[in-house]
Amino acid sequence: MTVPEQPQRPAQYAVEHPAGYPAEYEADVVLRDGATAHLRPITPGDAELLVSFYARVSEQSKYYRFFAPYPQLSDRDVARFTQVDYVDRLALIVTVGDAMIGVGRYERTGRRTAEVAFLIEDAHQGRGLGQLFLEHLAQSAREHGITRFIAEVLPDNRKMITVFTEAGYKVAREFEDGVIMVEFDIAPTDTSFGVMQAREQRSEALSIARLLSPAGVAVIGASRRAGTIGNALLRNLRDGGFPGRLYAVNADTQADEIDGVPAYPTIRDVDGPVDLAVVAVRAEMVADVILDCAAKGVRGLVVVSSGFAEIGDEGRKRQRYLVGLARSYGMRVIGPNALGVINTAAGVSLNATLSPLMPSRGRVAFFCQSGALGVSILADMVGRGLGLSSFVSAGNRADVSGNDLMQYWYSDEATEVVLLYLESLGNPRKFSRVARRLAGRKPVIALKSGRATQGVPLGHTVRRSTLPSATVDSLFRQSGLIGVDTPGELFDVAQLMAHQPLPKGRRVAIVSNSDALTLLALDSMAGCGLDVAGDPRTLNAEATAADFGGALEEVFADERVDSIVVIFTPPVQSNGAEVAEVLAAAAAGSDKPVVSTFLASRSVPAQLRVSDEQGGAARGSIPSFSSPQYAVGALAKATQYAEWRRRADSTIPELPDVDTAGAEDFVAEFLQRHPAGADLDDADRQRLLSFYDISVLPAFPVLSADEAVARAEDLGFEVILKATAEQWRMRPDLADIWRHIHDEDDMREAWAEMTRTFGVAADPGRAQFVVQKMAPPGVPVVISALEDVAFGPVVSFGLSGVATDLLGDRAYRMPPLTTVDAAEMVREVRAAPLLFGYRGSDPADIPAIENLLHRVSRLTLELEEVVRCDLRSVLVAAQGATILDTTIRIAPNEKPRQDTPARRLT
Repeated sequence: MTVPEQPQRPAQYAVEHPAGYPAEYEADVVLRDGATAHLRPITPGDAELLVSFYARVSEQSKYYRFFAPYPQLSDRDVARFTQVDYVDRLALIVTVGDAMIGVGRYERTGRRTAEVAFLIEDAHQGRGLGQLFLEHLAQSAREHGITRFIAEVLPDNRKMITVFTEAGYKVAREFEDGVIMVEFDIAPTDTSFGVMQAREQRSEALSIARLLSPAGVAVIGASRRAGTIGNALLRNLRDGGFPGRLYAVNADTQADEIDGVPAYPTIRDVDGPVDLAVVAVRAEMVADVILDCAAKGVRGLVVVSSGFAEIGDEGRKRQRYLVGLARSYGMRVIGPNALGVINTAAGVSLNATLSPLMPSRGRVAFFCQSGALGVSILADMVGRGLGLSSFVSAGNRADVSGNDLMQYWYSDEATEVVLLYLESLGNPRKFSRVARRLAGRKPVIALKSGRATQGVPLGHTVRRSTLPSATVDSLFRQSGLIGVDTPGELFDVAQLMAHQPLPKGRRVAIVSNSDALTLLALDSMAGCGLDVAGDPRTLNAEATAADFGGALEEVFADERVDSIVVIFTPPVQSNGAEVAEVLAAAAAGSDKPVVSTFLASRSVPAQLRVSDEQGGAARGSIPSFSSPQYAVGALAKATQYAEWRRRADSTIPELPDVDTAGAEDFVAEFLQRHPAGADLDDADRQRLLSFYDISVLPAFPVLSADEAVARAEDLGFEVILKATAEQWRMRPDLADIWRHIHDEDDMREAWAEMTRTFGVAADPGRAQFVVQKMAPPGVPVVISALEDVAFGPVVSFGLSGVATDLLGDRAYRMPPLTTVDAAEMVREVRAAPLLFGYRGSDPADIPAIENLLHRVSRLTLELEEVVRCDLRSVLVAAQGATILDTTIRIAPNEKPRQDTPARRLT
């Protein structure tokens, strides 16, 4: 990456924006090689930047762009290219530092079409800029009603043709007058989104690999004074066996070395290449350090320094500036306020942390945010003998997050199990998407703190969710994550996952020489939903190794057994080593997972270990837990994860009868009438839902008994009279609905009783009751969708009633919903038996519920301005479902969703 010899703070921090400038289009992006850059709309103030950029572009690239020799831009050209309206004409530029390296633009040619073109500096071609421009331009164009891009490309401009053909869109090409005409719809498709995700994963993984596998490391703020942060970092890197070039940087030092490490006053003075800078200087000095690192060509930073967002508003501003500055020069940042990073890979041996503990090499990777907790985590891993592949403690998580690390570990061959300790979720939608992809390949075990309190540590800038804590649990389940509640449980499950195969079912056999511990195991299995495979093989206190061997041979050979729990306590006449030997021999080569309570050990005992090349515990080793409850708990989590992995291929229904364009036009028209947003009336609700083929049983407001009778006559009677006020609907002691009204006398009686119960409306012009046709009897359910500021759209399902509201008996999922997601939502609520023929009742029409879930999911996913949509009274009969009552609110989208179809760092 080329940067100026004397880097300055990039111009985007001081640029004046013209009227209509869409600041929301600005984005930090990761390029194909893992470096970062800044993407933003062009402004008239970029004229000089554009001219300088164009002068560096080769004549061939200019010819490909304009189809003729075009050596320089005229003043008129510069004005035309930099002055755009951001609607019909939009140009985006990518900068590194103060240099423009590429520009992409579209210009509307028709109501729904626009011509698209790019120009990229030759030195930066091949870094994926064309794909990034196309993604961001397409997203912006869709917002302004453009649905199709066209482009003219010379036949030998293969790079540009590749950008279009590999984007995942269905591209039509025609050859005319020596030019290839390219045309394609820009609506996101499963293919285009899949292409984007694959590119995102590769680039973000590479950006992390640059941090974790450096050839040269500099500690900025290094010190020879014991007890200082700079000294601890330098010592841990040196003593951890880092084989690369190590440098100490301290502006105050005059020495040639610090603790045997070559020392320099600034990183610019270092005489070799530096890939990673570990920064431990005062917070106010960090920005200048970043500029020095940019001049040196540093690829990434670990900022251990504190004094940022955790101290308040001033620190937050400093932190935002730090991240933007680093990204603008192509660098990723771990921290600030970070503990650091570890990579145990052969040839790396990197311990750039404040912890002197260097775990042995293993297959488990760990991400956490708290530095203090990170030290404890490393100590626990060392104590359990759990080998580590890599470790990142991200502190304030201002840039590099758990999402980035999951992208890296997805393709990291050294990592087989991923552990996450999460104190906040910066981008829950992306977290869910990335975690789901990773969990389909490797177990991901996650502990989320603050679920009950929604607490967020100081320094973590996140959007505050209004959803209940159960949403996080549902998100974990949907994504295939193994959620745990304590750090101990985190490591228990990791021990099992790192050493044993996944269970093929829920049937568990027990081999034990303790009646008391066998009962504890059975109780735990019942609580975890595991099934006992036959009677436990409980041996007596005098059981020998041969007795254990015989029992183990039986259960390993039994096809009805999926997993095995072995409990061994040391009676007087038994030799633990002999029992371990027969257990290891019986388990060798088996595809059935084994957990043990072996001499109450809390690790992988040496007697049950299969050694790897480094002398650690390889796959096939048998983990031991201090109590049967912990062993069974870990096995239950592994079983649930295995079931998630075995799920049948799940698809997102196409729903061809959905009219997305019509719904979008309706929302735009509604917001023109109600710029601040509003609740929809009955007619507007019916109209919006009709675009998604959702029908609601009409309800007619009535102001008097005579009007109620007249409306009932129009409907042919067999109607209900229902109170409309929300406070009455939530009163279990009051009947807010009068059913089975057959004639005028019934209606007048109902009116009299209802008005006696609920009183007379304070506003005589506002209907207090509605008349509605009787629906077929069924089970009442509620389907809701909410646009949450943190999670984006979330769909929930539950049965109607105050009791289920109080108990929080709801299932939550993030759209889009697959067929399996919808099926699981219906079945996971505790009241679900009422839908499946409870106590002899007719089973409800489950496919009808799932169909509504898919349609509401599609609506809330496509219409960001629908901030709430409630089908709050749905009667599900044996055949079909009738929607009786809805509420919908539309409001302007003030905070766009964080996970968009265009790649960006958030």
